[in-house]
Amino acid sequence: MLEYTVFAVLSVVVVVALELLWWRTGVFTRVQYWIAMAIVLGFQVPVDGWLTKLSDPIVLYEEREMTGWRIPWDIPVEDFFFGFSMVTLTILLWLRLGARSSTPDPSSKRTP
Repeated sequence: MLEYTVFAVLSVVVVVALELLWWRTGVFTRVQYWIAMAIVLGFQVPVDGWLTKLSDPIVLYEEREMTGWRIPWDIPVEDFFFGFSMVTLTILLWLRLGARSSTPDPSSKRTP
């Protein structure tokens, strides 16, 4: 079974569903989000490529648990799914928790 692949795809589905169906922060419409994702990708490719290169891997994967699709520098495609999910979920949580903490609590009115 392709466990790693299933969990990678499921992670993307869950994070996108959290945003589109419940939290609705609008993050996918923000240019800043896509710039951040491009920066992450810019660092992920050389680092992940170095760690997973087939010629001398540092990180080994159970090949039967994956699709076997590898894009630039032998990076398993599933790593991009998990990277997207981790970074996007972190940004979503930041936005959700930040929105809550910046909302004034009416019961904590300060008196001069």
